[in-house]
Amino acid sequence: MAVPQNRKTPSKRGMHRSHDHLANPPTAIEPTTGEVHLRHHISPTGFYRGKKVVRSKGE
Repeated sequence: MAVPQNRKTPSKRGMHRSHDHLANPPTAIEPTTGEVHLRHHISPTGFYRGKKVVRSKGE
């Protein structure tokens, strides 16, 4: 079984993984308000999957 002789440092590990990021993060459109937000995150107005989940200060 192949085992590396020297352990990879956290710095070198981070450099190795630096190319794994996505160019454009996936976005979703909120069906009720039409806002664009990150997938699996609430929209800026507090909606998630068509339901109001966070109340703003004015409400």
